Amino acid sequence: MTVRWKKSNRSVSDGSCVEVANHFDAVRDSKNPSVVLGVSPARLKAFVNALKAR
Repeated sequence: MTVRWKKSNRSVSDGSCVEVANHFDAVRDSKNPSVVLGVSPARLKAFVNALKAR
């Protein structure tokens, strides 16, 4: 399976953003893409919802 990474539409021009894998089971920092954090889809959704609630 090929992993494709998606950046937020709100990423800033200096490259400071988080990228999400196409199957939403991993995230990484676009400035340091060699470090990947595995995360369950449910946990990622909870994290995103918490950010939206701020």
